[in-house]
Formats: sequence, C-alpha cells, structure tokens
Amino acid sequence: MASWGFLTNHARVLLCISHDPGVRLRDIAASLGITERSAYGIVTDLTEAGYVVKQKDGRRNRYQIQEHLPLPETTARSRTVGEVLALLTGQDHLVKLPEPGNAQLRKQRRSGHAAQLAPPAAGPS
Repeated sequence: MASWGFLTNHARVLLCISHDPGVRLRDIAASLGITERSAYGIVTDLTEAGYVVKQKDGRRNRYQIQEHLPLPETTARSRTVGEVLALLTGQDHLVKLPEPGNAQLRKQRRSGHAAQLAPPAAGPS
C-alpha cells in the first residue's frame, strides 16, 4: 500500500519556515524526511515563485513568507498563503476572513495587501 499525505513537501517546508524563520535546510530536511538537496530545491522554488524571501543573517539565512499572496491552485485562489498557514498552525482564530464575494476582498487580492490579523481578545482582569 502506497503512503501519501494531504500536504505537499512545498507546503510542509512553508510550515517549517513559519514555525522558525531561521530554520536551516538541514533541519527542514530532517524534520520532513527528505534530502537536504530536496529541501534546497523546494526553498528555491518557493523563493523564485515569490512566496518566500530569503535574507542573509550572518552565515545563516532567514526566511520571510509572503503571506498576502494567493495560493497557486486555481480552485483555492480565494485564500492567501497566510490564511492557510494560520489554519494549519492552529492560529486561524487570528485571521479575519472577509466574505468570499466581498468586493473589498477582490480589491485587496488585486493590490496584494495582506489579510489583517485581529489582535488577541482582552480577557477579564
């Protein structure tokens, strides 16, 4: 029986980066059970596609996910990378999702603005 998962390695690498923007390729590879060369190729794909910005930090790299970008799949373009990452990391309660037919949402998507994160609710003191 073949083994499979719901997330691609590209999505899994994005999750690793979202948890630790300073993560090393070696650590990405080890946590996903792929080779370091594969991890490098996936990070390069994500960087060339504009979903990740790579910045040098001394001898290491730091990564910044461009959360405002829409997903590449045509069936999921109504959601941004940041919205999906928030859902997968359990922080979806922080993302304000506009109504799908909302004209403001379409305008935000065209202009490239990120979804706004709601501040944590203040509890009773």
